[in-house]
Amino acid sequence: MFAIQHWGVEPDIVCIAKGIASGMPLGAMVARRSIMDWPQGAHGNTYGGNPLSCAAAIETIRLLEGGLIDNAALVGQYMLDALAEVAARHPSIGDVRGKGLMIGVEFVKDKVTRERAPDIRDQMVHGAFERGLLLLGCGRNTVRFTPPLTVTTGEVDEALSLFEDALGEAERANLKV
Repeated sequence: MFAIQHWGVEPDIVCIAKGIASGMPLGAMVARRSIMDWPQGAHGNTYGGNPLSCAAAIETIRLLEGGLIDNAALVGQYMLDALAEVAARHPSIGDVRGKGLMIGVEFVKDKVTRERAPDIRDQMVHGAFERGLLLLGCGRNTVRFTPPLTVTTGEVDEALSLFEDALGEAERANLKV
């Protein structure tokens, strides 16, 4: 369920929010009992105790444990492999990295020098949007893929076709391709 579990990390505190209640306002802090020695009432929060958000979180956890975590792992790996194939065809992709369904694609002017290519990224994001694919730029030259946990390989194929179309257009405008 958490990225930390892939690397054997045993944290003292984990802060959980955003997706835990599928969009309802909820946050949680989970910590080792040994450090949770605050007196009653010493810690409060804006979203604490909201019954509707708690019900949404329970259902979200049920869905995650009922197959969405496995789908994220399987379709995420499928997407990483497909993006590696796209990267082999495009000189502006410097790196593809991620875990599960949070994947970053880094854009460069040259794969050897790894000089950042924010213009290519920005034009590609705009071109993808015009084709109906919503992507989010992050950092100076990376785009983030964060599809819903219910995404299928067919939907990934469709998205990557739109992505590659937009990328080709951005490369032709910026590189000698």
